[in-house]
Amino acid sequence: MSRSIRRPPSAGAICPSPLAARLEQLSKLVLRTLLALFGLLALVGLGRAGETPTPSAMQSGGLLMRNAQAPGFTEALRLGTDVHLAVSGPTVRGRITQVFRNPTDRWVEAVYVFPLPEDGAVDYLKMIVGDRVIIGEIKPRAEARAVYEAARSQGRRAGLVEQQRPNLFTNAVANIGPGETVLVQIEYQAPVRQSTGVYSLRVPLVMGARYNPAGGADGVDPVPNQAAMAAPVLDPRRYDRVNPVSIRVNLQPGFQLGEVKSAYHAVVDRPDGAGRFVMLTDGEVPADRDFELTWTAAPFDAPQARLFRERIGGEDYLLAFLTPPSQNAATPELSREIVFVIDNSGSMSGASMRQAKESLLYALARLKAGDRFNVIRFDDTLTKLFPDTVAADAEHVGIARNFVSGLQARGGTEMVPALRAALEDPRPDDASRVRQVVFLTDGAIGNDQQLIDTIARERGRSRLFMVGIGSAPNNFLMTRGAEMGRGTYTHIGSVNEVETRMRELFGKLERPVVTDLTARIEATTADMTPGSMPDLYSGEPVVLAMKVAALGGTVHIEGRIGGQPWRVALPVDQAIEGRGLSKLWARRKISDVEAERSLRRITGETADARILQLALAHSLVSSQTSLVAVDRTPARPIGAPLTRHDLPLNLPAGWDFNRLFGATARATGVGSTSMPAETAGSVGTSQASGHSVTLPRTATDAGVRLIAGAGCLMLGAMELLLPRRRRVTA
Repeated sequence: MSRSIRRPPSAGAICPSPLAARLEQLSKLVLRTLLALFGLLALVGLGRAGETPTPSAMQSGGLLMRNAQAPGFTEALRLGTDVHLAVSGPTVRGRITQVFRNPTDRWVEAVYVFPLPEDGAVDYLKMIVGDRVIIGEIKPRAEARAVYEAARSQGRRAGLVEQQRPNLFTNAVANIGPGETVLVQIEYQAPVRQSTGVYSLRVPLVMGARYNPAGGADGVDPVPNQAAMAAPVLDPRRYDRVNPVSIRVNLQPGFQLGEVKSAYHAVVDRPDGAGRFVMLTDGEVPADRDFELTWTAAPFDAPQARLFRERIGGEDYLLAFLTPPSQNAATPELSREIVFVIDNSGSMSGASMRQAKESLLYALARLKAGDRFNVIRFDDTLTKLFPDTVAADAEHVGIARNFVSGLQARGGTEMVPALRAALEDPRPDDASRVRQVVFLTDGAIGNDQQLIDTIARERGRSRLFMVGIGSAPNNFLMTRGAEMGRGTYTHIGSVNEVETRMRELFGKLERPVVTDLTARIEATTADMTPGSMPDLYSGEPVVLAMKVAALGGTVHIEGRIGGQPWRVALPVDQAIEGRGLSKLWARRKISDVEAERSLRRITGETADARILQLALAHSLVSSQTSLVAVDRTPARPIGAPLTRHDLPLNLPAGWDFNRLFGATARATGVGSTSMPAETAGSVGTSQASGHSVTLPRTATDAGVRLIAGAGCLMLGAMELLLPRRRRVTA
């Protein structure tokens, strides 16, 4: 008898049913089709790596610039900056080293907008490309531009440094080859500042966006070079901060040091001979706020008067530094008429607005019985709180406090109408009160000179005190405005500084120290600057530079303190050796010429001619001269295209990107430092030096590849899970 025996199915014997066979055939067809599709997508993604990048294909933090001479985009150059400062007595020698790297396979021209100290004398340019070192020359501005453009078109490496404002420069570097790194060094000379016994230096590291008013009825553009000052600005919430900066300071003040500190950056210092060596704690930081270093003299060693000398090129120069004694506290104070002006335009959004409001509220609390005051706020409109100044009583001060507390930052920065409203004086012959204007702003405008000219023409008996707000104020406008307005400049960089800095300011407002200042030198002749001596306030030093016929005689400085005569004599034969005094003298003489132009004492043509003569004689970059460096050997092959790149800037710390640039910039993640009046604080597509800038939206094809991989895994799992029928054998 036989029987059937059921055995386990063997490994290769499959006996499908008709339905299972159909399912299996269908699954194989779907599997092959999907694998081919995902493979094709993956290959497309891989192929993109070698193509011209697009906004949708960039990784987060990348930056693309639209090509100027061809369709598509090119990855932007990266930039790093090293700042080295050498303090020697009353002067600072600064060396700025910028690194431009071309990561593309194209020949490019890099254009970078950068700030420098407004009182700095720029005199040196060096480029290093590989083993080639190219030194710049000072030439008249138009000639330097022509030399640069010719070298650029001929394929030769070239650099051009131009002054757009005394504190704002552009650096162009042409014909950077694929993969090349170029080092550009710029050097300048600047004075050490002194106030209330504190010595300081300041290096601006970022330029804030500037509002550019529309032209007037006369058709004159108040900002004729606004395109040259434009640069893309990154939204810090979407892109990593760029332009890393390292800072080192060799501090040799010429006296025993007390406290050394930096208000806005963490620093470490160590002994360096009789001075200190200071550097950033973190090594490098993003360029998003100004750097300031302050130091004091050790107790009982604070010099009250110092005279420095320098002989260079067969000519002799002197620099006098003198701190007058404070006015006798028993001297009766004059009643004051104070007009406070507060900027509530879009660039003041965020921390700057808080600092400005806190500062003004503090100032209102310091008003005294007998004072009169008013408050003006402005953006692209303005409001005078009271029709005229009012008594500083509890009722009026309370109204003003409520008005200030409710201010919001918005709109454009029409500063000139607000200034004119503040300087308008219904009682120009009133000798019973001191008339003062306190102007709180970040100075984020392009029409600096228009404002300075307005101060010069309409200041009357008013004294103008500029208060710079925020991490990157327009120091040139503040300093020059205060000089033309016969007042002082105070900077407030954080809310923590409000009370201290405003207390110092009110010490100056309440008691001018030295008036009717004059200076002369005996036994020789001298060309002195400033040409018109200002009034001095508590803690402010006399700083006098002069070119002398011979190193001899005595410098006499005289004035009045509290109505009483005051004088001091500084023998020239006791002067200390100094460095860079000739550069500082020439820079200050250029400032005197610009002041004479603003006061309409000389014509524009005469001013330009004098500035050109001074700048060429002392090898300085100015409004009429530029630094140009050209390599004699062509580098870019004939016919190879040249792409222009406008290097990006960070948004200054504490600024509000949304309020400043508006919805379109919010979508692209970029704004512009050039803000035309018609935008009124809301910028659309950024225009940097005439080229539209589009930034990445951080999307890549990584998602496609992930989907493809997941799909393949799922199909593999389906294949394993399909039902299988095995062959039965007897």
